Amino acid sequence: MKLARNPYVVGFLIFIITAGIFFVLNIFFRDVNYYRNTMIVAAFVAPLISGVGAFLSVYYQGRTKRKVSFRDAYGRAFVPMFVGGILTTATMFAYINYIDKDTKQLLNYQFIESFKQSLEDEYQKAKKIVIPNSEEDKELEQKYAEAKVRIAAKEAKNEDVFTAKNFGYVFAGYCAFYLLLSLFFGSFFRTRNPS
Repeated sequence: MKLARNPYVVGFLIFIITAGIFFVLNIFFRDVNYYRNTMIVAAFVAPLISGVGAFLSVYYQGRTKRKVSFRDAYGRAFVPMFVGGILTTATMFAYINYIDKDTKQLLNYQFIESFKQSLEDEYQKAKKIVIPNSEEDKELEQKYAEAKVRIAAKEAKNEDVFTAKNFGYVFAGYCAFYLLLSLFFGSFFRTRNPS
């Protein structure tokens, strides 16, 4: 597979596949679960695609080179994931913030709604456990009221969770994953010298 020989090409392929999934999700699955689905793709599918791309890059290098150092294997794993990740993150940021602002509004709205729903779910679960009119019940009611006020404040401010700062945090999380996975691939695929 000639494409796997160049880690930048593998990174670009990771970007194409990941961005393609996000755009398919945006076009065909834009419903009440859109925010949840995009978070699932961002948290599980995108790292899986990056990991497979890194694996293929290192695997094919190991098949073509007689000796593979830790540094070579590490670089062959990290570069494709980094390139694919930065291109995907930058594309999603530009698309959501400058091209399709309706998507941004929908995601922000569903983000707040997901907070409301999880607050209600946790409150109902806790209400079943707590003894009525006890100290814990009063504390639960107080914390529930405070949380509702915080959510209402977020709604009133029309808080934007898809800022460059937040995308930077997401990319930093991806980079931490890339570093750890690259360490694993570097250790696993390096050629050991018999002593």
